[in-house]
Amino acid sequence: MNFKNRRRLKTIATYALGWTAAFVFLSIIRGIGATEDGALDIDFSTSTLYSFTMGPIFGAISGFAQIVTDEHLYKRTSAGKLIAIRLSISFIFLFLLIVISYLVVPPLMNVEIDFVDFIFDKGSFPVYFYILSIDIFMVALWQVNLLLGSNNLWKILTGKFYTPREEVRIFMFLDLHSSTEYAEKLGHVQYSKLIQDCFDDLGVVIESEAEIYQYVGDGVILTWRLENGLRKLNCLTAYYTFKDRLEKKQSYYQKKYNCIPFFKAGLNEGLITVTEVGKYKREIAYHGDTINTAARIQGKCNEFDQELLISENLKSKLSPTSYRFEPLGSIPLKGKEEKVKIYAVLQEI
Repeated sequence: MNFKNRRRLKTIATYALGWTAAFVFLSIIRGIGATEDGALDIDFSTSTLYSFTMGPIFGAISGFAQIVTDEHLYKRTSAGKLIAIRLSISFIFLFLLIVISYLVVPPLMNVEIDFVDFIFDKGSFPVYFYILSIDIFMVALWQVNLLLGSNNLWKILTGKFYTPREEVRIFMFLDLHSSTEYAEKLGHVQYSKLIQDCFDDLGVVIESEAEIYQYVGDGVILTWRLENGLRKLNCLTAYYTFKDRLEKKQSYYQKKYNCIPFFKAGLNEGLITVTEVGKYKREIAYHGDTINTAARIQGKCNEFDQELLISENLKSKLSPTSYRFEPLGSIPLKGKEEKVKIYAVLQEI
């Protein structure tokens, strides 16, 4: 299973778990020491069984709706339309839940009730409100997780990086070539739209298990755990996957912006410190010379007229590949006393 499908499966599993927990919570608050005001008084054991049966099913449906929204609707609609579409999905989801509940609950309780009365039973409306509230809450939580990136929300909530800890990671600095020229030619608004489109297309790097650490102006920092970055040469493949994506959309960029964006990159590997920072805006931050060196290596791309440069540290850990590495010698990097040996990465034709 590739990384993209694993990510989809993780989304569905997250929603399934969330909806199951939500239904169990509803069973507890309605089934222990409470009496139903409507025609259907579901006991706690029946309600709990229903929760563990239907929670995963409806969670999977809700998760699939989120995948469709993220992968196919996000870029094609405005924020207002996106919210309207997601609310419509929520109401369809609620109606589907009502239909299945009608087919399951009355027979379970040996109660005869027609569909219209079941829908408008006065004990059902608090449940409808609860379901819509949970759906909105889970969508909002998902968006916060996307904003923080790489499941950092969970890491922050669990305090995983409250105390600084060390990791070995690979970092890639990607920077838009000729960015100043594009900004002057396009103006601020169009230039921002260009960057927005480029970073949307950058999404293809998740197939190479890349984590998007930070967007920095017209550049971006990608990172991998060492084993993830080395596996299948993900740290190199990510760059060329992104490059291919932009090349396939040349006509789009030429027509909309009268230019074809091109990014240059520098990579390094090594020990870093990861920790949680910020009081009023929290995020996971990486610190260390490894990151600074990656940035300095990327800054040498223009000097050597190369699109992708890597450090000797990283090259020594890569298995034999179809890529060719051209040594550029040991060079001084700003802020470092010792010279760093770098290599240009070339694709074999």
